[in-house]
Amino acid sequence: MKPINYALLSPLCALVIGILLLAWPDMAINYLVITVGVLFLLPGLVGLFSYFATYRKRREAGVGTMFPLVALGSALLGFWLVLTPAFFVTILMYVLGVLLLLGGLSQLSGLVAARSYVHVPFGMYLFPVLVLAAGLVVLFNPFEAAMVPFMVLGVSFIVYALSDILRLVRYRRKRAGSADIQDITPIEETKE
Repeated sequence: MKPINYALLSPLCALVIGILLLAWPDMAINYLVITVGVLFLLPGLVGLFSYFATYRKRREAGVGTMFPLVALGSALLGFWLVLTPAFFVTILMYVLGVLLLLGGLSQLSGLVAARSYVHVPFGMYLFPVLVLAAGLVVLFNPFEAAMVPFMVLGVSFIVYALSDILRLVRYRRKRAGSADIQDITPIEETKE
């Protein structure tokens, strides 16, 4: 495979990922939660299996160990995340919405309190109001708000891919032009 063709592989994959994220951001959210679920599930199952695999040997040796509650909890949480990802996305977005709402209110109250001893320009209220509005949007549309980061990520992948493809095409043209110049060998000077 030519080096330029291999170099095109990465931006083409990024382009496909970006298009998929833009086309189905809701599925990307679910798959992210499922991936987190698998990351909880695997260590939990390994902990449980290793406990039960060595249980008889420990009992015969008279060594008592506690049941691995953390491994059980990790496995159960992993199963729950894998089986109901939309539920966790909604809960997470509600928590994020409440945090944004509280953060915006806290900033606004801080600015109002600061007005008693210093002049606070009107523009300073803009960011807390935007944070407050973002919290309200997330609370009233949690699933749509959860898709926005994946859509931004999709657009970022597409921009990266297109700019990298453009760079590679331009680089190839300039490299091809410089190869023609390099083929011309200078005449060697003869010693007299």
